[in-house]
Amino acid sequence: MTARRCPITYEPLAAEEERYSAAGLRKLSPRLADLEPLPFTSEEIVQEAARRAAKMSIGGVQPKVSAVLRTARGRFELVDGGGTFLLKPENPQYPELPANEDLAMRMAASAGVETPLHGLLYTRDGEFCYFVRRFDRTGRAGKLAVEDFAQLLGYNRETKYNSSMEQVARAVEDFCTFPLPQKLVLFRLVLVVFMTGNEDHHLRNFSLITRDGIHQLAPAYDMVCTTIALDNAWDELALPLRGKKSNLRRTDLIDYYAIERLGLRPAAVDRVLEEVADAQTVWDDLLAQSFLSDRMKAQFADVLAHRRDVLGT
Repeated sequence: MTARRCPITYEPLAAEEERYSAAGLRKLSPRLADLEPLPFTSEEIVQEAARRAAKMSIGGVQPKVSAVLRTARGRFELVDGGGTFLLKPENPQYPELPANEDLAMRMAASAGVETPLHGLLYTRDGEFCYFVRRFDRTGRAGKLAVEDFAQLLGYNRETKYNSSMEQVARAVEDFCTFPLPQKLVLFRLVLVVFMTGNEDHHLRNFSLITRDGIHQLAPAYDMVCTTIALDNAWDELALPLRGKKSNLRRTDLIDYYAIERLGLRPAAVDRVLEEVADAQTVWDDLLAQSFLSDRMKAQFADVLAHRRDVLGT
């Protein structure tokens, strides 16, 4: 029998624990003793997202709502503004998306990509809802400046695919306070995006954040294995690299993009490649422990095997 696991930490649950481990609750707040299921079904959260969409400044196709954690009450509450978390429910169009995104984000973090706190919550009907803490919020009503690359480069929601990975590199050069280390951050992110089958990482999924007056790449978000989520996923990247979105090879990602276009030193590139390669055992463990169905796990494993073969990891 498969051990029940905490959807926030993936650790096995003790017999007396119903939903979350103590460690999982502490990740949300050191004062959180228990957490109620969300007081909505997945369908109701989708309806709430549609109803509140005009009042919120959260873009994207996937339904999402803004929320705050009421620690003393042990529950999340939906809000129209000032939320510190985003909640993304199950979507009938894209099965198992919460578990998919949670897993891809964990893989990114284990490979050295900066990610915000995230995990899975139970809804009223026992389904999963993905949560992620907003990285643009600090303290009481504090807010950091964040601009996605579509804004920086003059694109919009309709034209967010009409760019290229070369333009993403140019944005890092033009807008980051210290471009060289951020190019290394970008390279690591692009590697993980490619390896995890994220074929929808468009301009709006790259962002610049300002911390203490320093402009740098924001933590990763919207990391999803779209190869298994979409029936018609044919590309390997949302934005063309070297003029192509599919049939990418190691020479395209390493020799051309990392060394030639980003101007990274081969030793630095090798170090990132080694760190991502070292994370592959962790990725396999995460996949096995994840809340994806066995069918989805097998499909995700196929994606990883193919992308590892391309990169030789």
